[in-house]
Amino acid sequence: MTVRYELRHLKGFIAVAEELNFHRAAERLNVAQPALSRTIKQLEDFLGLRLLVRSSRRVSLTEEGRTFLEGAYQALRLLEEAERNARRSLEGEVGRLRIGYTDFAITGCLPQILEAFRNSHPGVQLELVHGFTYRQIEQLHEHQLDCAFVTGPVGDHDLSSIPVQLDRLVAIVSNRHPLSQLDAVCLEALRDEPFVMGEREGWHHFHRHVQAICLRRGFQPRVIQEAYNSEGIFGFIEANLGVTLHAECVRNYYRKGTRILSLQDVEERIPTEMAWLPKDMTPVQQCFIQFIRTQHHARIANQ
Repeated sequence: MTVRYELRHLKGFIAVAEELNFHRAAERLNVAQPALSRTIKQLEDFLGLRLLVRSSRRVSLTEEGRTFLEGAYQALRLLEEAERNARRSLEGEVGRLRIGYTDFAITGCLPQILEAFRNSHPGVQLELVHGFTYRQIEQLHEHQLDCAFVTGPVGDHDLSSIPVQLDRLVAIVSNRHPLSQLDAVCLEALRDEPFVMGEREGWHHFHRHVQAICLRRGFQPRVIQEAYNSEGIFGFIEANLGVTLHAECVRNYYRKGTRILSLQDVEERIPTEMAWLPKDMTPVQQCFIQFIRTQHHARIANQ
């Protein structure tokens, strides 16, 4: 069925139905009374229904008119809601945001960021995707992600980024390891230990930091076991297969059977950055980036 009537027909009918007087309804709409009468007649002709009973003294609604009035109210409410949502979408208040994240981000600042953003922008749907840094950078270029929380520095000239987290390096050992009795050690104490690390390709960005830090102390970690993610690494550490180095955000994650040790002689920080492709950004993407810009300065300053 094709709807032939227009919004002016609905508004004219509602005014007459509420006033039950063509003269008052015309004044309310700021139109001439004859024009309003023609509008109502057109609406009835389009519908093939009699909506109003007219006499020289009064106007009343037919049963069909009362039913149509309810539908007209509902239609206007839906149109008003659609307009509000469209304006909110333009302002980034509603929409969808696809966010990539690493192990470091989700055990660090990302949960607090997401909670704060959802509280201030409840109309935005968040879709979260876990992945390695290198793959998330590819997904940004492929427009599969709107932004990604990755191990920095990103080093991609086509991407923009903001640092959101700075982690010290910590050591993790089994609670049966001799070093587990200590709260802190020097990195040198791990020189001859077997290492468990994240698998080479996926953890490449983090490994660059670890290798550079260890080389400045005169050694390279002797990796005897690799794991896909942090959970796998911690499992091998609990089994006392070796030790590992990890971002300090791991303190937010408890794994039975392991011990986290501070590194007394390491001041370098591991950055987590939010990256995005600055071309053709959606309003909700722009809104989220601005939200991060207003939040990250204080967060970084306090680290």
